[in-house]
Amino acid sequence: MTVVVRLDEEQLLARAEALAGLLVDAVDGGASVGFLAPLDPSAARAWWQERAAGPYAVWVALDGARVVGTVTLAFPDKPNSRHRAELVKLIVHRDARGRGLGRLLLDTAEEAAAAAHITLLHLDTETGSPAERLYRSAGWTRAGMIPDYAADPGGVLRGTTLYYKRPRAPVPAG
Repeated sequence: MTVVVRLDEEQLLARAEALAGLLVDAVDGGASVGFLAPLDPSAARAWWQERAAGPYAVWVALDGARVVGTVTLAFPDKPNSRHRAELVKLIVHRDARGRGLGRLLLDTAEEAAAAAHITLLHLDTETGSPAERLYRSAGWTRAGMIPDYAADPGGVLRGTTLYYKRPRAPVPAG
């Protein structure tokens, strides 16, 4: 059974190695998540370690003790943007795909954003990637496309599509 848990700073540091393996798997699989292939595992680990102290909320999907997915919310530090957050690094290990983990992680981040009074979420994803189907099916609105925005893991420039969503406020119990 897969469970999703939010990591505090200490837990993120403790799981940095497993998160690095997940990130390396994503890049090896061609996912455009900000890195070029081949991604050195030590660089991936250092990247996650740097996130521990930042303005981030990180969740992991665990299959037993194994990290099989992750999602992060990045919170702006400017006073005029505290109502929003960016959804970043939604990753599911290649051998765990097709089980609804991407949607579970996305729903978890959206619910947490709403509970934190975040009224606007945004993200970018490689244009034409499988992730676009997930975001559209989850009610995200396409805001536009920027050509040649970022290099994919092979170094080829690709467009990115911007999406946004207004999270629903949590329904009070009772």
